[in-house]
Amino acid sequence: MKTILNGNDLIENGYIPGKILGLALSLVENKFEELNKEQLIALLQEVKAKPEQFMDHEILEELATAIIEEASAPADETISLSKQAIAYRIYGGDQIENSPRMQMDIAMRLPISVAGALMPDAHHGYGLPIGGVLATRNAIIPYGVGVDIGCRMALSVFDISESHFHEHEAQFKKELIAHTRFGAGRGFIGRYRADHEVLERDEFNLTPMIKNLHDKAYDQLGSSGGGNHFVEWGIIEFEKDDVVLNISRGKYVALLTHSGSRGLGATIAGHYTKLAKDLCKLPKEAANLAYLDMNSEAGQEYWLAMNLAGDYASACHEVIHKRLTKAIGAEVLARVENHHNFAWKEIWNGEEVIVHRKGATPAGKGVMGIIPGSMTAPGFLVRGKGETAAINSASHGAGRLMSRTKAIQNISKKRMSDSLREHGVTLIGAGLDEAPMAYKDINLVMDAQKELVDVVARFSPKIVRMADDGSRED
Repeated sequence: MKTILNGNDLIENGYIPGKILGLALSLVENKFEELNKEQLIALLQEVKAKPEQFMDHEILEELATAIIEEASAPADETISLSKQAIAYRIYGGDQIENSPRMQMDIAMRLPISVAGALMPDAHHGYGLPIGGVLATRNAIIPYGVGVDIGCRMALSVFDISESHFHEHEAQFKKELIAHTRFGAGRGFIGRYRADHEVLERDEFNLTPMIKNLHDKAYDQLGSSGGGNHFVEWGIIEFEKDDVVLNISRGKYVALLTHSGSRGLGATIAGHYTKLAKDLCKLPKEAANLAYLDMNSEAGQEYWLAMNLAGDYASACHEVIHKRLTKAIGAEVLARVENHHNFAWKEIWNGEEVIVHRKGATPAGKGVMGIIPGSMTAPGFLVRGKGETAAINSASHGAGRLMSRTKAIQNISKKRMSDSLREHGVTLIGAGLDEAPMAYKDINLVMDAQKELVDVVARFSPKIVRMADDGSRED
């Protein structure tokens, strides 16, 4: 039987008329039919009281995020921003809209900011724009790292020829489906669960909140989230021998993965973002850039928790690659991995700073990285040039051209299917919000960052798996 819930029910239980109340009603409509009215109200009260605990919930994540976002600072405790933003470089500016520029301008007015840069795939994000790089002095910004802490790319190149792949595509597809899990809240159960030394890390005992995430981390180890996360088979081409990787010129089968720290990272991000906002009162326009002093207990806690989430994300990729490597009986010729949505201690202009790369790839001199396009566009294996003005960074992908909502409204299933057929790509899962045309032209993005990276090889997707419903998580 359908549970009828109205605004007055929530107002009587602590909700205030406005955007949050409306969102709560819309999200739960027809979604919790197993709960009676009292149970549903109790659930929404819990989300309001402890939103950070619902950052990994398949339905209520959006409401939890909105509640955290609405937190505002009392005017009399507000930390002032500088009147003038510190100058910063913008790469591929003709492809970047005003919104991420405005967000970066605000970030460069923080009293802790030292330097910044905007990558050519930049688009709007919470606090720091996606594609934003920010160096700060002795402070870390949870939303400068992002919700999906340690989200990363991982590439394995195999001793398998292109012709062998095309002769056995059905087998590659079968193994891809058998050994991957996708979507909000999804993971493995029973004997299908993986094990990894990261689960034994002392940081899981750092706080009761993090300790309580251990079981979820165990269940989700080796799985992928929703949204733009993927696992895909493809063909990588090296146009010349690469001495560093010890790979000869030619084409090889490769496995490329993109995902992050799942529910573990999302919950850590929500918890410490709320804590930062409680401790660091900034003007409303900068509220999502609330930071933690690295000398404080909260700052050190977040730093340890962030690194745990980053290593957990890496472990997830390791599990996926090991399982699929074993399934196809191949030898790995080279493996490259890099993360974004993270913060690093680095030396910049002779000073130790905290470098936040929110949707940006580390590109120090000689550092390897992977920059994907879309499910039909090529990705690129790159080597960083160590450009100081970019704070040793590059883009983390093509970047969105359309918001998820706009993509769903403007892209038809036929148009998406035609594009997949044209490029010879088999797609498993994904929604219209991840359609190729929702992204910028990766070739233009790469042209805009020639001074940041050298291209080592080009990856062409062939069999792509994403969340079945295009759901968002992390």
